[in-house]
Amino acid sequence: MSGKPRLTYLNGRGRMEPIRWLLAAAGVEFEEVYLETKEQYEKLIKDGFLLFQQVPLVEIDGMKMVQTRAIMSYIAGKYNLYGKDLKERALIDMYVEGISDLMQMILMFPFSPPDAKEKNLESIKERAANRYFPVFEKVLKQHGQDFLVGNKFSWADVQLMEAILAVEEKVPDVLSGFPQLQVFKTKMSNMPTIKKFLQPGSPRKPPPDAHYVETVLKVFKK
Repeated sequence: MSGKPRLTYLNGRGRMEPIRWLLAAAGVEFEEVYLETKEQYEKLIKDGFLLFQQVPLVEIDGMKMVQTRAIMSYIAGKYNLYGKDLKERALIDMYVEGISDLMQMILMFPFSPPDAKEKNLESIKERAANRYFPVFEKVLKQHGQDFLVGNKFSWADVQLMEAILAVEEKVPDVLSGFPQLQVFKTKMSNMPTIKKFLQPGSPRKPPPDAHYVETVLKVFKK
């Protein structure tokens, strides 16, 4: 096995995408194994790879890590993206948790019944524009820095950038009332590691389509 982290998940965004974003932002190359059948998933459980019988699974530094939050905390700490002290870490955690609430809505959207799609899309738009993005607009404006915590690139910035792009895919003008976030998005897009991740051919996954939804349901069906 090479020294690269090894990511096991489906060939799509889901709960692995923020992990891909964080590794890419840290400039870390990784390998991926894609689950395509229920049998592959069941074998991982049988072999004792999945502590709670759930993916994502990330093999890194001799560990088989599960639980998205734990994986990302480890990566952020390892690559110095987790603040300089406990107070900064607490802020990063707060921001990340908030963004995760918004991303959970986006994560579940492709699995909405057809008659609920429009209502769920309105919920995403309303939450982003009225609850979540105003918080980050205010944070950036108040301390006048390029990044959310201190003046240093952190896990929180990576999560926010992923969320902005994910919401914009569904609501293209969502940042129209948020000038600070527009500037933030431009600066983040031009950071070398993130710029590379946004290029075609990178490990970044496209928006979920019908095939991805079908694969998820097939692999994880009870």
